Amino acid sequence: MEKKTDTANIETKIDLLLKKSNLSVTGGRRRILELFLQHDGALSHGDIEKKAGEKFDRVTIYRTLQAFLEKGLIHSIPTSDNSIRYALCKDDCSDGHHHDDHVHFICTACGTTVCLEEVTLPAIKLPRGYTTEQVEVLVSGVCKSCNH
Repeated sequence: MEKKTDTANIETKIDLLLKKSNLSVTGGRRRILELFLQHDGALSHGDIEKKAGEKFDRVTIYRTLQAFLEKGLIHSIPTSDNSIRYALCKDDCSDGHHHDDHVHFICTACGTTVCLEEVTLPAIKLPRGYTTEQVEVLVSGVCKSCNH
């Protein structure tokens, strides 16, 4: 019984997130957003492709990710190997305005990427005439799961 309630709560949350972002509720968008809600860390395009199932092609996943990025549902995380991972944004991100200036940690053992929002970014003082648009900090090391 509890499983049905959890599933219903996730489905309701997904529908609310999509409607709040002015995105139509489609099966593809629901499934991809469900993957983000069920996964603690960031996901790559390939991760989503594997977990979403056969009925989602690369283009559908790409377009869905782009729509989610534009609407502030997810943010991108560049990695040390020049690939991109995606993670859910918090409530303060909105259409075209991301507030995801936080530290990202990638585990060199298992490859998991997580947002470390509790870690405070240092103030970065730029020379006169320079303007900060985004700060990206990627820390690599071994996560707590792999450390045991």
